[in-house]
Amino acid sequence: MGEQTTEGPDHGVGGAFTDALDTRLIGAGRRHNGSALAPVIWASSTFETATVEEGRGMALSVGATEFYSRYGNPTVNDFEEAIAELEGAEAGRAFGSGMGAVAAVVLGLCSRGDHVVAQRQLYAGTQMLLQAVCPRFGIEVTFVDGTDPEAWREAVQPGRTMLLLAETPANPRLDIVDLVALGAIKGPMKVVDSTFATPLGQRPLEHGCDLVVHSATKCLGGHNDVTLGVVAGSRELIDWIWGFAVLQGAVASPHEAAGGLRGLRTLGVRLRHQSDSAAHIAESLEPDERIAEVRYPGLASHPQHELALRQMDLMGGLVTFDLAGGFEAGRHLVESTRICRLATSLGGPETLVTHPASTTHVNLLPEELEAAGIAPGTIRMSVGLEDPGDIVSDLLAALA
Repeated sequence: MGEQTTEGPDHGVGGAFTDALDTRLIGAGRRHNGSALAPVIWASSTFETATVEEGRGMALSVGATEFYSRYGNPTVNDFEEAIAELEGAEAGRAFGSGMGAVAAVVLGLCSRGDHVVAQRQLYAGTQMLLQAVCPRFGIEVTFVDGTDPEAWREAVQPGRTMLLLAETPANPRLDIVDLVALGAIKGPMKVVDSTFATPLGQRPLEHGCDLVVHSATKCLGGHNDVTLGVVAGSRELIDWIWGFAVLQGAVASPHEAAGGLRGLRTLGVRLRHQSDSAAHIAESLEPDERIAEVRYPGLASHPQHELALRQMDLMGGLVTFDLAGGFEAGRHLVESTRICRLATSLGGPETLVTHPASTTHVNLLPEELEAAGIAPGTIRMSVGLEDPGDIVSDLLAALA
């Protein structure tokens, strides 16, 4: 027992015979599948060992997959290996949510007296962790404009700054961080939340960054039915995070990991359709006088459009726009659409609209919302798999 595998025939699992990500999406994460095509769910929380010595060895090892599922699980391990392969990483660690992954990275790598630099344009959950929880543990955080490479460099305190934490494209206004410039900063570890982009959109480790984080609940899972997070990077860093994660306990369920593996199989076709649809919708909304601004990395009007073209292969399925009528216009729109659904997640098959100031970023103070560029009439839209013409018609009808 112990480190058993049930490998089936070798049909070019993962990237053995190809560098094409579409092919690797289909083949990755099958080490424990045997002859099964669908992900195999190892639902057990506990595994029998043959001898005391075998159990002792697994208790002292990193990532034993058939010992106790807080330490590791074959299904979860397959998902971790798939993400690591797609990101070009040595290893990965899955968590019960995206915030579980972010918290493990920050609190697992930083100690009292350490310093973190993060951008102001962040998912509000991450921001609250940094500004409300970190100070309680003696971890100082400096927030900068993530779109300004010089601001990152100037904020680093040599010998004290442990992490640079970036998110690109950023939630909700799709600001872009220059990954080459970030990766070139010497000293601190560079961590990138790449949830909106996925490995098909960008691969931060190739630009000199150290860790990449995903809320796999979103685009990677892709069906609004899993809650999952993952971090990938060098084996040394992942092993260190693993040690903290075993104590933290925010582990991924094998059922959720299987959903994540299933989502990866269709990520390529989903994300390309969503990216094409998002570009069409953004271009259709931009001329409308009732909309003050449309944000989409693929639009020439996006402030970091040229940077997005350089470092992103797909622009993603998120579009953000500001309504000229402010809060009431935003409320009216999200409550009036018939195809677009009012919900706070993203990356699934349904098109979702969100009013960040009252939902995803509701805990931020007015000055913090302003610093993040979130206006009372800001709407974030996650484009689904519906016909893009129907989405445009639905939005225009709601605006009217």
